[in-house]
Amino acid sequence: MLEIGFAKSTLPRSGALILLVGEGDKPAGLWAEADAATNGAIARAFSAAEFKGGKGKTCTVLAPGGDLTRVVAVGLGKTVDLTPLNLQEAGGHAVAAIARETTAAIAADSLQPAQAAEVALGAALRAYRFDRYRTKEKAEDKPRLSALTLMNADPAAAQSAWQPLSGVAKGVFFTRDLVSEPPNVLNPAEMADRCRALTEQGVEVEILGPKAMHELGFGALLGVAQGSVNEPRMVVMKWNGGGTTKPVAFIGKGVTFDTGGISIKPAGGMEDMKWDMAGAGAVVGLMSALAGRKAKVNAVGLVGLVENMPSGSAQRPGDVVKSFSGQTIEVINTDAEGRLVLADVIWYCQQKFDPQFMVDLATLTGAIIISLGHEHAGLFSNDDALSDKLIAAGKDTGEKLWRMPLDEAYDKQIKSEIADMKNVGGRPGGSITAAQFIKRFVNDKPWAHLDIAGMAWSTKDAAVTPKGATAFGVRLLDRLVAAHYEG
Repeated sequence: MLEIGFAKSTLPRSGALILLVGEGDKPAGLWAEADAATNGAIARAFSAAEFKGGKGKTCTVLAPGGDLTRVVAVGLGKTVDLTPLNLQEAGGHAVAAIARETTAAIAADSLQPAQAAEVALGAALRAYRFDRYRTKEKAEDKPRLSALTLMNADPAAAQSAWQPLSGVAKGVFFTRDLVSEPPNVLNPAEMADRCRALTEQGVEVEILGPKAMHELGFGALLGVAQGSVNEPRMVVMKWNGGGTTKPVAFIGKGVTFDTGGISIKPAGGMEDMKWDMAGAGAVVGLMSALAGRKAKVNAVGLVGLVENMPSGSAQRPGDVVKSFSGQTIEVINTDAEGRLVLADVIWYCQQKFDPQFMVDLATLTGAIIISLGHEHAGLFSNDDALSDKLIAAGKDTGEKLWRMPLDEAYDKQIKSEIADMKNVGGRPGGSITAAQFIKRFVNDKPWAHLDIAGMAWSTKDAAVTPKGATAFGVRLLDRLVAAHYEG
C-alpha cells in the first residue's frame, strides 16, 4: 500500500509537486509559491495548455526549475460542488500522473483536513498493483512511487481523518488481492484460510467444511461442489462493534473457478472465471474495512466457497437437489450455480443471526451486463428503504447501482414440473429470474441482491481503480453502514 503522510504546508525542495486547482481559482498558497520559485513556469504552462482547472483535467510541467522534477496540476472543477468522491478522483489522477516519480507531495493547503484525507484515499486506491507473479518485469515498467506526502494547514487533523479511510483502503486491497489470484492458488480451502487473517483485526471467523454442511443439509451448495476435488467451505465472519443490536448481514457468492460444470462454458474467456468469487471477495474486504475503522456496528459476513468443475461425480442437468430451506430445485443448467450457493447461505444467515437486513453480492448473470453494461451493478430488492440507501451510497462512492424489477409474473419462468422450482428461466429477463429464484430463500427480511457481474473486473483504468479487480461493493457497503447503521 502506498505510504501516506501529512505535513505542514511547505514548498518541497525536490521531487514532484501536485497542485489541486479549482475552476476559476487564482494562484495562492503553495501554488503561488511554486510559481514564483520557478520564475512563472507554471503560469506559462497553464496558459499554453489552456488549463483552467476543469474536473479531471491535468497539466504537467517537466523540470520547471530548482530541483523539482515536475509539477502536475489536477483540476477539481467547480469547488462549490466538491464532494468526497471528487477529491478521491483527484488523488487518483495525481498518482497516475506521477507513477514514475520516487517522491511526491500534494499541495492540499487550500483544503480542510478531512478533504485532504479523501484525496489521500483516492491516491492510495489508484496506486494499487498486483504483481505477485511477475518475475522478469523491466525496471522501467515498474511504478517507483512508494510514499506520498500531503501538505495541509493542520496535518494532525488530516492524519486523524485518514486513519479510518486507510482501514477502508486496506479492505479494498484485501478484496482486489483475492479476486486477482489465479484459480490454481485460490481454491475454496485457501480462500477460507485467508479469511482467518481477519482475526488479527478482531473479527470472529468460523469455517464450515463439507461434513458440517452435509449435516446441516446444504444440498444446493454441495451439489455445485460435488464435481471438484477441491472441497467447499462456508466462512462466517462476525464483527461485534455495536453492543446488543441485531447485526447487519452481507452474503457473497464465492465460486473460485467456474467452468460451468457439465453445462460447460466456451473456452474463449473462461480464464476470467477466476473472479466468479468477487461477491465473496467483496464481503471479506468489507469485514476488513469495518474492523479496520472500528465501525460501531454488529455485522456478519457469510461466503459460500465452491469450485464448479465437470467430472464423473459432477452434478448433471436434470438432477434435483434439496436446499437447506427444505425447498427442492431441479437443476436445468449447471452453469447457473451461484444462485444455488446463495440459496443455502442466505437461509442459514437469517436462521442463525436474525439480521436487520441482508445484502448479497454475486457475479451472477451475463444478462445483467447486456442490460447495464459496465457502468452500473443491478440492484434487486424487496424493500424500498434499503434500496434507496444503497443507491445513495453508490452515488457517494462511485459504485453505482440501478434498480431492476422483481415481480411474481417472472415466477412462471422458473416453475418446475417435478420440483419446487428450477434454477433457470430461459434467456428473457435472465438476471430478473435469477433474482426471483434467490428471493424464494428470503423470508420477511429486508433484502437486496447486487448482481455485480459487469463491475467486478475492469479492462481499463478508472480514476481510483487501476484495471483489473475493482473490489466493487466494499466502499459502497461500508458507506451504507457508516451513513445509516452505526450507533
